[in-house]
This record gives sequence, C-alpha cells and structure tokens, in this order.
Amino acid sequence: MTSEPPAILAEDLRKTYGSHEAVRGVTLTVRPGEIVGFLGPNGAGKTTTIKMLTGLLRPTSGRAEIMGYDVQRQPVPAKSRFGYVPDTPVLYGKLRGWEFLRFVGRLYRVPPEQAERRAAELLRLFELTDAASDLTEGYSHGMRQKLALAGALLHDPPVLFLDEPTVGLDPRSARVIKDLLVRRRDRGTAVFFSTHILEIAERMCDRVAIIDRGEIVAAGTVAELRGDTTGTLEDIFLRLTGGAEDRELIGALA
Repeated sequence: MTSEPPAILAEDLRKTYGSHEAVRGVTLTVRPGEIVGFLGPNGAGKTTTIKMLTGLLRPTSGRAEIMGYDVQRQPVPAKSRFGYVPDTPVLYGKLRGWEFLRFVGRLYRVPPEQAERRAAELLRLFELTDAASDLTEGYSHGMRQKLALAGALLHDPPVLFLDEPTVGLDPRSARVIKDLLVRRRDRGTAVFFSTHILEIAERMCDRVAIIDRGEIVAAGTVAELRGDTTGTLEDIFLRLTGGAEDRELIGALA
C-alpha cells in the first residue's frame, strides 16, 4: 500500500545569489493536520524558503512538493492545493474587497455560488463586511492582511503558507487568526508559518523548525528541542541562533 505523501516536502533546497548562499540544503516535511512554525532571525532564509516552497522562486538546487506534486514541474496542480499570505500582502488597489475575492474565486475555479457564500463568511469573520465595497488601496495594513488571508482560504486549500500572519493586527484579529489556524489543523489542513512571536509558536505549533544562516539548526516538538532543560522556546531559540551572547553583552553594558 502506498503511503500518503507529505502535505509539504522540501529536499535539499538551496538558493544562491552570486557568492551568497541564502538557503543551504533545507530539508523538511509537514504532514496533513499539522502546524509547523518556521523560526529564525532576520535574514536567516525564512521568506526565501517559503518562496521556493510556493514556486515564487526557483531553487538553485533541490526540490519542493505540495501534496505529492512537484512545484516546478507540476506548478498548476501544486499551486491549486495551497493558500499563501506573504509578509507584506500586495493587493490590486483598484479592486474593491468583494471584487478581489471574486477574482480569487475565479482563479481557483471555485463555483460562483460557493465562492460568494464563502467570501461573505470570511468577510464577516474578519470584520471586513462594511469595507468590502471600498477600494483596497484605501485599506490599512491590518485590513490588507485579513483580506489576503480571506483570499488564501477561499478555495479551502489543504495546505496554508503564512509569512508573519499576525504582524500589524489588533489583538482580536490576531486571536481570530490563531483560533482559525488551530481549527483548520484539526480538520486536516497542513499549516506552515513563520513568526517572530515565539509565544505564539510555543502555544500553537505541533513542531517547529529553526533556521539560521540558511540552514535548519533544529526541528521537532518544543519538548524535543527542550530536552532535559526547563527553558522556554525563546531560550532554545536564543541558544541556537546566538542570541544568548547578546544577553551577555547587554548585561556587561548595563
């Protein structure tokens, strides 16, 4: 019997710009019904890795698969199976909120009645109903973030990629997104998201992967990464990425 493929698979992904190797041999998997947090300092390679996994960047070497489909060789079936929200969503400013979601629905071939119903539900969930007839160029950052997430969820994908999904959101909106991701996970969706808010990762994630200088330096559950110590995920992160040395320096300068 053939086993079910991972929802997300990366094998030895590398991305080089001239002499700079931004991502160095990233290998990871995310299973259906699992939330995996992707953590790392600024410039560690998080966004570059996500862009290779979603087909926005062609890897220098290595491969990525979504639900068994190669992102480079089979881009249409691979991309139809995930939703993606970048760290800075870029919307079509001259489209109204409703028009943007209808466009997304047609792009993913969602039946019109289903798309309208689901768009209305998502707009209500994210408190965007009153702004749905406004041009998106007038939206705040938080509103753009929520509309982009609504678009990513419209076709009910089995895989979600989110790059810093709660940045710039008010506490209620951030809580709605966190609760929504947990419910999606419980329904079998694979969620892969980057964040700098380690408390969110510690509470929500089934596993975390920590990247530093383009390489995965640790991966597993928080308990597995903690081992015999009693530290928080923040303590683990700082130890693995050199942040503990910054604390020592701050102590010496204080």
